[in-house]
Amino acid sequence: MYEKENKLIDAFMRGSVSRRSLIKGLGSMGITAATAGVLVNAAATRALAQNGFDWKKHSGTTVKLLLNKHPYADALIANLENFKELTGMNVEYDVFPEDVYFDKVTAALSSGSSEYDAFMTGAYMTWTYGPAGWVDDLNEYIMDETRTNPDYNWEDVLEGVRKSCAWNGKPGGELGSDDAKQWCIPLAYEQNNLTYNKRVFDSAGLSIPGNIDELVDTAAAAKGAMDGGYGIGVRGSRSWATIHPGFLSGYANFGQKDLNVSEDGLLSAAMNTDVSKDYHAKWVKMIQDSGAPDWSTHTWYQVGTDVGAGKSAMMFDADILGYFMNAGTAEAGNLAFAPFAANPDAAAPTPNIWIWAMSMSSFSKQKDATWYFLQWVTGPEHGLFGAREMDLVNPARSSVWADETFREKLSSSYPGYVEMHDVSAPGASIKFTAQPLFFDLTTEWAATMQKMVANEIPVDEGLDQLAESVNSQLKDAGLG
Repeated sequence: MYEKENKLIDAFMRGSVSRRSLIKGLGSMGITAATAGVLVNAAATRALAQNGFDWKKHSGTTVKLLLNKHPYADALIANLENFKELTGMNVEYDVFPEDVYFDKVTAALSSGSSEYDAFMTGAYMTWTYGPAGWVDDLNEYIMDETRTNPDYNWEDVLEGVRKSCAWNGKPGGELGSDDAKQWCIPLAYEQNNLTYNKRVFDSAGLSIPGNIDELVDTAAAAKGAMDGGYGIGVRGSRSWATIHPGFLSGYANFGQKDLNVSEDGLLSAAMNTDVSKDYHAKWVKMIQDSGAPDWSTHTWYQVGTDVGAGKSAMMFDADILGYFMNAGTAEAGNLAFAPFAANPDAAAPTPNIWIWAMSMSSFSKQKDATWYFLQWVTGPEHGLFGAREMDLVNPARSSVWADETFREKLSSSYPGYVEMHDVSAPGASIKFTAQPLFFDLTTEWAATMQKMVANEIPVDEGLDQLAESVNSQLKDAGLG
């Protein structure tokens, strides 16, 4: 590369030149935007190699990854050559679609296989993997200055996201407590807020809803304005995944919990309070009046594809789902984003979150080398590459969210997204109580919700029965 190109890229790395000016300047030198991204990332790798850390310590070593088919994995794979250049290491990987991915992870870990050194995971899954002894506590590596490069900056990871990946293994134990073990490290995460079709809202004269009552009314009005569509998309399948996105985000905004934890550590159901029953009643009515006719089958996929196809006017689900639906769909360019606080008395949204993270297998035969990869892929340099050049959204690091290039990329095509994130991030965390029956109890909660929507059981009675069943299961498991 010539001196002019080097100087321009170095100026961009220092933040004194915008991405637009960089692309324009390199373009005048005959360099395409795609090539510019590669060159910028190579420059970041060269800078990282000069921070005094021995990145070549494990040169010649190969680590193997188990990855879920996802844009976050795409960003990882696209940047691997820079990791190889930095460390002299090699990386192999297997990628599986999500419908079979977690079965592959469980099979590998439960058998004690040393085939995979590290893998992608959701934070909820580590509530099983950690206490079972299948994954390492990464605090051992993060806090070791001889193993971790000086630019890693662990505190840069958003606090609510970082703490949501740490648990002490005690049922009911607070996430991120002082004695918590760092079972995984976040790559990126999902907040749950509103994605709405601005074309539909503008033509019908609708305003963005600001609380649960307005959401119910707006969903009904939107359905009336749709030609054969429906007002709002939310998940409804008989799965734990129905409870955790929009529903729990609104629920937690009213100060409601899934479980109570007594002073002596015993757990009990908390979802049959008067406030909870009122919130459930509004949620059920919203689905009955304005949800998808086949709501009880809807997963992440159906909720997203319907808003992208213009079949629904809005959705209360993962913000990144709206992000992906705002490109390559019938409604591409029409989707906009807004923070949502269900409680009219709440100061701000408190979204429950899903986190895609990386864990280290306890059965790895080369843990130090694996940690070199993990600190690189969860570090700020890769985060910037993924956010700027790929679809690593939402990144887990505050420094990446402060990057003007990334913010400009979002603001230019995803109206309201940056503002939505900034308002919601301080209150974003996992709202569930960590305990081993998590998947069973939340799946039963979703089944009860289906019965309420189908008018098979009144809301109050359904929640009382659910609480009774939850308490029975907790007691049988020695947790209540």
